[in-house]
Amino acid sequence: MKKECAVRKTSIGGQALIEGVMMKGPELSAMAIRKPDGTIHEETWETYKGGRKWYQTIPFVRGSFNFVETMLSGYKCLMRSAELAGFDEEEPSPFEKKLQNLLGDHFFTFLSGVAMVLGAVAAVVLFMVLPTLLVGFLGNYFSSPVLLSAVEGCTKIVIFVLYLAAVSRTKEIYRVFQYHGAEHKTIACYEAGQPLTVENVRQHRRFHPRCGTSFLLIVLVVSILVSSLVTWNNLVIRILLKIIMLPITVGIAYEIIKFAGRHDNLLTRIISAPGLWLQRLTTNEPDDSQIEVAIASMLPCIPKQEGLDNW
Repeated sequence: MKKECAVRKTSIGGQALIEGVMMKGPELSAMAIRKPDGTIHEETWETYKGGRKWYQTIPFVRGSFNFVETMLSGYKCLMRSAELAGFDEEEPSPFEKKLQNLLGDHFFTFLSGVAMVLGAVAAVVLFMVLPTLLVGFLGNYFSSPVLLSAVEGCTKIVIFVLYLAAVSRTKEIYRVFQYHGAEHKTIACYEAGQPLTVENVRQHRRFHPRCGTSFLLIVLVVSILVSSLVTWNNLVIRILLKIIMLPITVGIAYEIIKFAGRHDNLLTRIISAPGLWLQRLTTNEPDDSQIEVAIASMLPCIPKQEGLDNW
């Protein structure tokens, strides 16, 4: 893998969607979707309406708020991309028809809300409850809380990697991960100071140190340290305390990945290495049409004022 020399470090980041890419810039955000007829649909909106709030700028506090905001906006864009890509054209089931008649225009909002809640519950069960319960049985054999926390953290990471490996094999997710690769390659091309053309973007690698995959892995690693401070005497209390301390974990992880994205030295390369390796599961090489979509989503996000997007 060749090393790329960036002439700038941009704060512009993105997310892969269904048949598209969303990019978030300092002033404008944009999404571009390849529609079934082959055309590219583009939408733009103001990133921070009314400016950034104070809690979005304070170190160790901003991480949790920015993470939640990113999740909400990302999910909204994901649902919008499914609509534009024609994924909602299937015949609804009788139950869905009843809900549509009952909720009217609020049907998709309700459906999205239910899906988000179920997803959050599944994540808590899979990455917080299950590892604690599994490792809790070892409490009879190991008395060291630090050792138990380390085993618990490794269990989380194993579950995370196995989950990514499983979903990456599906046809639909494979295409989403191709757009993920296109997003990274486009950002890398821009950071290299090259014009955003398909030919230029294609030559860059599909891995990036500020990827959301890397961030989640750092969250899991940081959780090992944070959860080592939480009691193992009562597993229910431990799980509840870990949930309460989650903003602290996310806040620390956010500052770490910002530091790693801003600097290029031995320490940051060590920090970034596991996440870059994991991106082999969450990114695929895109084709030229997917790169075109990523470029279309990137261009509106580049500020007219030079340096405004510095990381």
